[in-house]
Amino acid sequence: MTKGNSTKITDELYAYMLAHNPPLDAVQRELVKTTYDRLPDHAGMQSAEEQGPLLAFLVRLVNARHVVEVGTFTGFSALAMAQALPADGKLIACDVSEEWTAYGKEAWAKAGVADRIELRIAPALDTLRAMPLDPHIDFAYLDADKGSYIAYWEELVPRLRPGGVIATDNVLYHGRVLDPEAPGGAPAAIRAFNEHVAADERMDSVMLTVADGLTLSRRR
Repeated sequence: MTKGNSTKITDELYAYMLAHNPPLDAVQRELVKTTYDRLPDHAGMQSAEEQGPLLAFLVRLVNARHVVEVGTFTGFSALAMAQALPADGKLIACDVSEEWTAYGKEAWAKAGVADRIELRIAPALDTLRAMPLDPHIDFAYLDADKGSYIAYWEELVPRLRPGGVIATDNVLYHGRVLDPEAPGGAPAAIRAFNEHVAADERMDSVMLTVADGLTLSRRR
């Protein structure tokens, strides 16, 4: 099977792509730099630079007012999405780290969107299960521990309104999704998740080679 018209992304092409996307604003840029400077061993957990404008685009595209993020880290993706929300929109950010999300809280305040973000420090499954069961979520971004992806999915989908979208990150898992010998169990968890999503008749889904692999899923 061939790759069709797929283009290999060189460093030069990646820079060209970023140059032709909406640029990060000053607060976003500072947060990205702070994450790499202060958390160099964990900075790879941050969503890729091009995903900030993409998530903002998707939030606007579905006219989202109620957004849920599972896995916030230092808050770059939450910042991008909150900035795309209307003034009365709300983003519930789920994470377990007070330390890492503190960087996000500082950036959200600087950007003037802290009132749009409700940070819930607790296991994300507890937070999701405490939400109303009615379909009220417009957009969700899933970027957390891979072993729980299916469990998160099963809490999010029933709460997603028709036409609502879930964006799931890391569905290629650094290319190791194809490696049955990859350590840590995450590649196997991602494979199981990808199969679960593909078989879910409640959703229309498409997997894209954006960053580390991004699946977009729309509630039917």
